[in-house]
Amino acid sequence: MFGIVRPCRHRLGEGLSRQWMAHLCGLCLALRKDHGQFARVVTNYDGLLISVLTEAQAERGEGSRRTAGPCPLRGMRTASVTQGEGARLAAAVSLVLAAAKVRDHVADGDGLLARRPVASAARRVAAGWGAAGARTGSAVGFDTAVLVDAVDRQLGIEALAGAGTPLLTVTEPTETATAAAFAHTAVLAGRPGNAEPLAEAGRLFGRLAHLLDAVEDREADAASGAWNPLTATGTSLPEARRLADDAVHGIRLALREVAWAGGKSPQQHDAEAKLAHVLLVHELRGSVDRAFGTASCGHAHATGRHGPPPGNPFAPGGPGAPPSPPEPPRRDRRGLLAGCLVWAGLACTCQMCCGEYEDPWTREPKDGFCRRCDDCSDCCDCCDCCGNCCDNCGCDGCGCDC
Repeated sequence: MFGIVRPCRHRLGEGLSRQWMAHLCGLCLALRKDHGQFARVVTNYDGLLISVLTEAQAERGEGSRRTAGPCPLRGMRTASVTQGEGARLAAAVSLVLAAAKVRDHVADGDGLLARRPVASAARRVAAGWGAAGARTGSAVGFDTAVLVDAVDRQLGIEALAGAGTPLLTVTEPTETATAAAFAHTAVLAGRPGNAEPLAEAGRLFGRLAHLLDAVEDREADAASGAWNPLTATGTSLPEARRLADDAVHGIRLALREVAWAGGKSPQQHDAEAKLAHVLLVHELRGSVDRAFGTASCGHAHATGRHGPPPGNPFAPGGPGAPPSPPEPPRRDRRGLLAGCLVWAGLACTCQMCCGEYEDPWTREPKDGFCRRCDDCSDCCDCCDCCGNCCDNCGCDGCGCDC
């Protein structure tokens, strides 16, 4: 369900968080509507960017949103969610790429997929997803063959790559696939003039996704002996970081050439275009920092989750802070079996994802995984309003160099 763009709700602010959730839920529900409940497992954060870009360019119509019923992932609340061609294109892309990923894991014999019965079932699932993605793509005028071709070429390139092979040769198929998907959002939105800059943004986004995935998996791949583009081509981390920073900068420049559309009011236009700007400019920069281990979380410092901020001895965890509350008495703790039963209940009702809950065993208060901040900072390096720059500024973007 994750991706390289994992926005922190504390940075997005309440308004943009609602917009982001509308696209995430819209993608999930589009998958369920066209392909059944099980297809919802391919919902991912990067796929919803397709829906975001489509809506940000299109004139806001009456049928672009609908009210979805209660869902455990929203704490059993209703919500306004996106619908239409943007969500369907995002679903098609997610299905085809998920099918390719499953086939790749089967070919590598990863984990349980090394067993023939499991591998056979996984192949059937992948084939179904690929066919379903092709049907949905065709329905919105997008030929998913470009994605399938990119995956097939990727395998051949990796087989031939070695020391001295340019890293961008390895990332090219991913770049081509994401460029095609980004460019088609301009077609769906009725803004063909945006196709070229969005193709460039998509190409660089694909490069970045491939690079960050390689960086994050480098140590694990080395331990397991799996193929990794950085290791195989002999690319150093500083060089990978340079390429990643260049890609983020290029995406920023490409988005400046995109003509965003208004909705029923300027405020709607601001919200839609600002979300695209925040996700593809500010959050991508945070993704790079996180992958290379240079991220800092201002919200985590504020809450004391990652230790006290420097220079503040009275922050939680600091030497001048009041003592922490004692651990719950042993009699209040649950046993192993009782804790496991409570854990199962919390997991099945999604309270561990999106709510506040007590630890099943210690009863310590905790935030759900979706409520935790994993990538936010006090500000960015280009303006002093960045955390919510697109909520606070009235300009196109945040009014600074980015």
